[in-house]
Amino acid sequence: MRKRTISTNLESAIQEQARALSDEEQREVLDFIEEIKRRPHKTIWERLDERLSKLPPEVIAELPEDASENLDHYLYGAPKK
Repeated sequence: MRKRTISTNLESAIQEQARALSDEEQREVLDFIEEIKRRPHKTIWERLDERLSKLPPEVIAELPEDASENLDHYLYGAPKK
């Protein structure tokens, strides 16, 4: 997994909040961070597929067939292509 950088302000805010916690609470926070790191990272397409698969068939049936071609029309009212 690619290592991400953390902004100095965010890191300082996290540290400040953590210092105010008890040892037990800090352990909970650390456990939570470790849990987040173990989660599988999905692509945007995998996430989109999961959400679309939860839509009822009647909602899918109402989607316009030319939605991808005329997205600006359906979102912003631009003329259809």
